[in-house]
Amino acid sequence: MSDAPEEQSLDFSTVIASTVHDMKNSLGLLMQSYGQLVERLPANEHDSTERGVIEYEFLRLNGMLVQMLGLYKLGVNQLPLRPSYLELEEFLEDQLARHHDILRSRHIEGTYEVDEFGLMGFFDAELVGSVVGNVINNAIRYTRSAIHLRAAMDGDQLVITISDDGSGYPPAMLENQSDYILGINMSTGSTGLGLYFGQRIAELHQRNGNSGHIALSNGGALGGGEFRIWLP
Repeated sequence: MSDAPEEQSLDFSTVIASTVHDMKNSLGLLMQSYGQLVERLPANEHDSTERGVIEYEFLRLNGMLVQMLGLYKLGVNQLPLRPSYLELEEFLEDQLARHHDILRSRHIEGTYEVDEFGLMGFFDAELVGSVVGNVINNAIRYTRSAIHLRAAMDGDQLVITISDDGSGYPPAMLENQSDYILGINMSTGSTGLGLYFGQRIAELHQRNGNSGHIALSNGGALGGGEFRIWLP
């Protein structure tokens, strides 16, 4: 009989989640150091094309890491939902402010509107902000010159809409939008995880037997693609 201890199998999902967490921390340090470096640049170099590319990719990478960690926590029931009452005008303004430098460097106009003065919502600002931020990142990549955010009530549910003036979503994505996880396309770099993450976050928000959901369409307020998330 062998005295060797029984070999323990690795939970690779936990290992990957831990690695992603470390990667996110490292990216955060890189972004902080980069910001300090930019502050020392001459004023005429602050709005360079290269800076816009770097900052966009920083946000894109950070968004993907946030999604991966979020999906892992969802899988092990460790993603807390912390809803609170929020003023929608302030929420939408904050989402655009996070992308202000990138929008400016790419000459993209970012606007928002709230249908009702003082409109309030009850949702997790961090989680929904991650979803909205991811959609804005994608819109920046495909829009021509404008991105528009809107908050309104649809019956008894809040709906947040992100519109752009790009060429819109591909027909195949619209036809199969309920199968978000099937959106993997190695030729375009699309994984479909952003939409899957958005749907899962929306579903976490429930009230009176209703769950949140998302939808894609074309020909929206700016004539291009349009993303909507409903929150009960």
